[in-house]
Amino acid sequence: MEDYEGTIYDIIRTIKDPEKPGSLEDLDVVYEEGVSVKTSENHRCNVEVKFRPTIKHCSLATLIGLCLHVKLQRTLPTTHKIRVFVKEGSHNTEDEVNKQINDKERIAAAMENPNIRKMVENCIKEPD
Repeated sequence: MEDYEGTIYDIIRTIKDPEKPGSLEDLDVVYEEGVSVKTSENHRCNVEVKFRPTIKHCSLATLIGLCLHVKLQRTLPTTHKIRVFVKEGSHNTEDEVNKQINDKERIAAAMENPNIRKMVENCIKEPD
């Protein structure tokens, strides 16, 4: 699975930060050790990504988590279960952020909002 974790990391590392110049990898928001892949008994792939906001009170942590979720959803097979979390201790409201970015209804509702959708599309678009 280690190779697959590297593949997952390659998918997310180029996501652009919504407010700072650079990718999430450049800013050390995503990191290879934050990606884990486990296979369940029914052979379903469980992908978990932990990210580290640049500051503990980052107002865009939810948007970053949404970008990670959407990019993985679009890239990985639908049989994969994707979970995205703020790294423990790295954000003031990590429980609230984690709840929002792992709720399918909230993700769908956010992506229906044209402004949020545009920001996400901008961030996850592959660099030229």
